Amino acid sequence: MEINKKVSKAAGAVGGMTLLSRVFGFLRDMVIAMAFGSSASADAFFVAFRIPNMQRRILGEGAVTAAFIPVFTETLTQKGEAAAWKLTTNLFNIILVVLTAASLLILIFSPAVITVFAPGFIDEPRKFELTVKLTRWMAPYLFFIGLAAFCMGILNTLKVFALPAATPILQNISMILSVLVIAPLMDEPIIGLAIGVVVGGALQLLVQLPAVFKKGLRFEKTLNFKQEEVIKIARLMGPVVLGLAVYEINIMIDTLIASLLPGGSISYLYYGNRLVQLPLGIFAVALGVALLPTLSAQATKGDLKELVQTIGFSIRLILFVTIPATVGLIILREPIINTLWERGEFMASTTEGTAIALLYYSIGLCAYSGIKIIAPAFYSLQDTKTPAKIGIYAMILNTVLNLILMGPLQHGGLALATSISAIFNVALLIYCLRKRLGLMGGRKILRSTVKMFSVSIAMGVITYLGKESFFHFSDPITTRLFVLTGCISVGILLYALISHFTKNEEWHFLLDLRKKKQLPV
Repeated sequence: MEINKKVSKAAGAVGGMTLLSRVFGFLRDMVIAMAFGSSASADAFFVAFRIPNMQRRILGEGAVTAAFIPVFTETLTQKGEAAAWKLTTNLFNIILVVLTAASLLILIFSPAVITVFAPGFIDEPRKFELTVKLTRWMAPYLFFIGLAAFCMGILNTLKVFALPAATPILQNISMILSVLVIAPLMDEPIIGLAIGVVVGGALQLLVQLPAVFKKGLRFEKTLNFKQEEVIKIARLMGPVVLGLAVYEINIMIDTLIASLLPGGSISYLYYGNRLVQLPLGIFAVALGVALLPTLSAQATKGDLKELVQTIGFSIRLILFVTIPATVGLIILREPIINTLWERGEFMASTTEGTAIALLYYSIGLCAYSGIKIIAPAFYSLQDTKTPAKIGIYAMILNTVLNLILMGPLQHGGLALATSISAIFNVALLIYCLRKRLGLMGGRKILRSTVKMFSVSIAMGVITYLGKESFFHFSDPITTRLFVLTGCISVGILLYALISHFTKNEEWHFLLDLRKKKQLPV
């Protein structure tokens, strides 16, 4: 129970900062949507931005972090602090060299990269050229954000969560200011947004470096690729790249195929995915980040029983949040999109297209979240091959379903394919983990899930009635915002009340933490 409290507290710290970051992220998207809507420029930017951003999530926040934390924890436990920091310094220098090379390759080979990731743009020379130009402008972003993500991994390993979780706020502020200040001064306004992306990446690195240096990192002229721990991390990283990248690669595949669909499809998928990322980032990613150091410590000590209990608790806790979030996003998808973004170049047709993408992405929310919880369990055991193999199967399934569903459902079919492949992914992960560790409280998880789903349906009915009765698309923005906030608040209150009176274990656990002031405000 004490471990659960520590993990929940850490997840709360990450989630709180992530929530603030997402608020600024939505303000950013509102500004971008108002300025560029679902235009050709917007499509070009979202493709160009996704390339370094995907590499950042895979290499920076994904593979390096997932491979580094277990090895760092093991080195710290077995060899002491000096050896752990020697490893960290050497790895920092190696990553610096790799990111420099990767950024240069993107800069040089941008046309070839865009040909691969957006083949539909080839028949539209202006859109293709603009995407290439934006990709080159944003190439340095990979360097800055990759190092920033590694700094985040270092701090998370040392149980420092709030600062790294807060740094994306700077990214969002930089992009907002770039649209408002720099873009109007440019011949091609969207270039101003690309500049904001690079500046934001640099700020995220600069803010974290002092904290990392304070903890023990030092600049040293060392570059040892043959260091025992580095080799171990490299071996773990290879499979992690595939295992953790599944969601991002699936989204990239969606983007590739969407480039073959009618104009605006890429933007619809981007905006829809952004809304799904809100609960995913605040809760699932936050819990996953907080979970990995704890699981790694339990695995290093050989305490597999406690590890299993921690995983089972985390699954129930994340389902407690994501099940009602799924219901809420599906029911309120059009009011949310209309209220947040429908202004300027973001028209009613864009709202309709985005709502379709959000509907199908929302179906997989629980699965996306489950992956963020289950995958760290394998990484803590230094097993990166199993998630990688499952990830490959999921990617193949996603691609096949994309080709099948893109005809009848257009861009909605691409989002649905991503959700189905995520459900397949998490189901297979759970099966393999149970096979390795034994029972994980599956019956308890199932009972909790049924109870949560029932309560969420009741919440959904009330929310739907409130939406149909009071939300009108023609009302002023202030009225729409008030009604939407009211619907969400009533839904949350109803879910909390029913959970309380039905003595839901997860609700009372969170309530106890809050009473003891162990959850951040």
